[in-house]
Amino acid sequence: MFKREKSRTSAHNGYSPPKHSAAVTKLGTDLTDNMIMLRTKLSNTADLITKELEAEEIRLQLLMCEGMVDTTNLSKLILEPLRQLKLSEKSPSALLDWSRKSLLGSVQYEIRTFEEVFSFMMSGFAIILIDGLDVALALGVQGFNYRSIQEPSSGVNIKGSHEGFIEVIRINMSMIRRRIKSPELVFEMIKIGSKSSTDVCIAFMADTVSGEMLNQVRERLQRINIDVLLDAGYIKPFLDPKRFSIFDGIGYSERPDIVCAKIREGRIAVLVDGTPFAIIIPFLFSEHFQTLDDYSQRPFFVFFMRFLRYVSFFLSMLLPGVYVAIVTFHPELLPESLLFNISTAEETTPFSLMTEALAIHFIYEIMREAGLRLPRPIGHAVGIVGALVIGDAAVMSGLISAPMVMIVALTALSSLVVPSLYESATIFKFAFILFGGLWGIYGITILFAAMMIDAFSVNIYGIPVASPISPTKLFCWRDVFFRSNWRRLSKENLRVQDLPGSELTDRHQKNCDP
Repeated sequence: MFKREKSRTSAHNGYSPPKHSAAVTKLGTDLTDNMIMLRTKLSNTADLITKELEAEEIRLQLLMCEGMVDTTNLSKLILEPLRQLKLSEKSPSALLDWSRKSLLGSVQYEIRTFEEVFSFMMSGFAIILIDGLDVALALGVQGFNYRSIQEPSSGVNIKGSHEGFIEVIRINMSMIRRRIKSPELVFEMIKIGSKSSTDVCIAFMADTVSGEMLNQVRERLQRINIDVLLDAGYIKPFLDPKRFSIFDGIGYSERPDIVCAKIREGRIAVLVDGTPFAIIIPFLFSEHFQTLDDYSQRPFFVFFMRFLRYVSFFLSMLLPGVYVAIVTFHPELLPESLLFNISTAEETTPFSLMTEALAIHFIYEIMREAGLRLPRPIGHAVGIVGALVIGDAAVMSGLISAPMVMIVALTALSSLVVPSLYESATIFKFAFILFGGLWGIYGITILFAAMMIDAFSVNIYGIPVASPISPTKLFCWRDVFFRSNWRRLSKENLRVQDLPGSELTDRHQKNCDP
């Protein structure tokens, strides 16, 4: 029984037992045999480019994938030196020694298996096979096209850097390294996906990260059993140890400066090749309400803006449900003149207030999704249609009351203030409408309590996501609802494993102990 339960738990967490690595096929010394094996394994794919060369009477074979190599650098750094090559000893080993000393214009690796040949070649390297040796050279002359560094589409700021991650993992790593010029910054590369062999990078600061948390993240990444990894969202469920929660303990960021700030606090960043976002582990609930501009503005204004974000977040969830609950069950809470106007508007609508609220918000979500997925020139037309249909035609026909249109507009605007919590707020918005329409303020209160319990119970790798709000410590509140000035913030660097309620063992006993 215990074995069955353990197996069911592992499957629920997205885990699979570690599999033995597939048997590797080593290169041989005969160039012809190597080429026959290589073409057989690649099934004569159309994008394979091969070119037979000869240097000092030694047969060579150049391999590359079409569109992945910079032909100018290939000719200048590799082919031209090979044409002018003069060796005192005409042997494959002498040619290999010459390449180690002379081909310094490109990154060079020595590989010994067909699997390594495929991995490097499909990453943009040029491969040279040498007749008589069981070693191949992988030369870094990548030249594939990629999107240039641009301003990130999410997390736009007024002051500060306007650089955002792109889809090439090596460039993303360089953007982090350029900001943290410290030997303590460590990058670890692993490959995930039995078919895609996607590069995944773990970035952390060796002097601040929790070793216990780092080992857990490594273990979970190494145990991922997936064929193709195309996006960072594929591995997020494997990294999240919680059972079920509407709120996340893992965050995303498209900005290298934010990732650097989180790494400095002891977090772990996971970069996935092909994804312009970095996964941040762990991500606290209070950080959804913080922006990069908060640290370049005056503290009193930052306090006001964060207060505005918290109010907007709760309005986006509670406003429709509270409106339905009060008008349906507790009209005595409203002023008499406002109640009269609402009742007059609701008299002409054929549906109950709860049904009306659910329908209008559902229509808004349809329009939002349509505007998001359609091409940009057509997407603007969705907003015009929505304004005409909901704002005018629906009210004039008596299907929807005018106060409900105002509630939808205010709720929609509020939900866009904290975009990282939009998914959670949308689910709870519909739930609050149902509870408010069925049980009034009592239903709203019960669901709100359940929501807070859910948010404050998320614990990721031993760190409570709601900390330092709950559990709390006054020193750790210096950058939650308000922000202290930089003179106070710079006195001590706060590590994430030192937050109140942390269950990690490698933490120091100081100001933030619970």
